[in-house]
Amino acid sequence: MRVVVDVAPLSHPRTGVGNYIRGSLQGIAAAGGAEIVAFAPASASGRKMIEDSLRGIHVEERLPVLPAAHAVRTAWSRLGGIPVERVAGRLDVFHFSDWMYPPQRGGIRSTMIHDLVPLHFPDWVHRRTRRMHGAKYLHAAEACDVVMVNSEFTANDVAATLGVDRDRIHVAYPGVDPAFTPDGPRAAGDYVLAVGTLEPRKNLSHAIAAAQKLGVELRVVGARGWGGVEARGSGVTWLGPLPDDELAKLYRGARVFVYPSRFEGFGIPVVEAMACGTPVVASSHPSLDEASGEVAVRADPDDPDAIAAAIGRAGSGRDERGIEHARRFTWLANGRAHLAAWAR
Repeated sequence: MRVVVDVAPLSHPRTGVGNYIRGSLQGIAAAGGAEIVAFAPASASGRKMIEDSLRGIHVEERLPVLPAAHAVRTAWSRLGGIPVERVAGRLDVFHFSDWMYPPQRGGIRSTMIHDLVPLHFPDWVHRRTRRMHGAKYLHAAEACDVVMVNSEFTANDVAATLGVDRDRIHVAYPGVDPAFTPDGPRAAGDYVLAVGTLEPRKNLSHAIAAAQKLGVELRVVGARGWGGVEARGSGVTWLGPLPDDELAKLYRGARVFVYPSRFEGFGIPVVEAMACGTPVVASSHPSLDEASGEVAVRADPDDPDAIAAAIGRAGSGRDERGIEHARRFTWLANGRAHLAAWAR
């Protein structure tokens, strides 16, 4: 099976979507049985970022360098024209991610949907994201043979909201990267940890308020985002984005990991924290049920008092139940789920 995978999101600093793409490619390669082609028109700098992300994964790279690559990808998706095979070669599957969905001559057409936030909560995302994701969702519903999702919650949402037949939807849970283990160096200090891009959906302000009520330092890891969200205030330390090994130290050293997001597709930081043995407080929104399992302490994301009380109940020290729960989520299982969906 020759699988062409759109890796355009790897041309930017990796957040959740990019990490999922990289992990999925690792899992598909490890599962065996597929020839993987990593494909994206990219700028010179974008190509370098993609190559860095793919290092160590056995894939063929088709990364033509183009000026204004994002505009080219967008126009190709909207206007059609040249089939993807002309650039990426023969394929049995074309699997695309977010904003690039050029035409193809044959084979299985497959996409990934992480969540439907731009449809449900348009005020939480950029105008461009609303427009481009909206077009991609409609295309996926109409044209894709396979729609991969990251949770049963998202599967049900895609079926109900986009009208996609459930037999076209396949769940491939994200995996936990090897850096996130309970054993290893840990950051010093007494602190609560939050992880996520600074954006309205992540609800950082209520994590800050809860930590301040308890008089404990809140350390925040994540890229600067949008919507005027800032990691500021008494007892708040914003560390920006960090590599996995540094993030793992912070997970291990934290009294509690807090994740008060209002809506997720899955919520991989919850499982990363558990894999490091850290007690977790997670939003009570049902989109986090699968990541949380029966392990996380849940709290109303819109009630800082409830979040503070949950942090107090979560305790501290190594959480063996969380470690066991996190073992369910591997990139190998993710890769096998993709291959099974494409083999049907």
